[in-house]
Amino acid sequence: MVERCVKVYSRFNRLWHWSQAGSIMLLFFTGARIMGLHALMPFGLAVTVHSLVAMALLVLWVFATFWLFTTHGWKQFIPRLTGFLQVARFYAYGVFKGEAHPYSKTLERRHNPLQAGSYFALKMLLFPAIWVTGLAYLSYGFWDSADGQGLWLTIIANLHVLAGFAIAAFVVAHLYLLTIGHGFKRHVQPMITGYDRIDLNPEEEAYLEQKGLVRATPLYKD
Repeated sequence: MVERCVKVYSRFNRLWHWSQAGSIMLLFFTGARIMGLHALMPFGLAVTVHSLVAMALLVLWVFATFWLFTTHGWKQFIPRLTGFLQVARFYAYGVFKGEAHPYSKTLERRHNPLQAGSYFALKMLLFPAIWVTGLAYLSYGFWDSADGQGLWLTIIANLHVLAGFAIAAFVVAHLYLLTIGHGFKRHVQPMITGYDRIDLNPEEEAYLEQKGLVRATPLYKD
């Protein structure tokens, strides 16, 4: 195996990532206003922006899901137990002792076991929870007659907020992990340029060089 700079993130992949990130931050901001945590914008405007951005993000999520399945990118997010404890130990202890990362990226498995498990939970549990409760909340006017005491609305609203805080916790942890190890620039740059350091076997290296997806010069220095 040899480490090379390979274009592993397509233009759509990067567009989806940054559009999703920007939308989530805007949803946090407007959601906090709706909850009364700040008064930096009118309440009605916050509700409108929150609803429109949420619907736009839902459409993007549908397209991204279709893209992941048609390109087989979904396989990157399947969690595995092999190496999970080693990676978890590294982030909890080893990184502060200057230890080397126990996981090496490959073309088929760019995400380490901890990343894959976290992304899987995000996409299969938290995102569906936020969408289902959000759509139920938004369409309350169509089924309010079946909720005489408003009990279901209260439950749905609380579950929506709970899912939102869980996603916020994921974002905080994600940003924190970007600052350790090789540093923020090394972690973020691949999602800007599309290139990342990947361990390739000779067959993969030859194929990707033929396709022009391998960078001849180093992308960044440690």
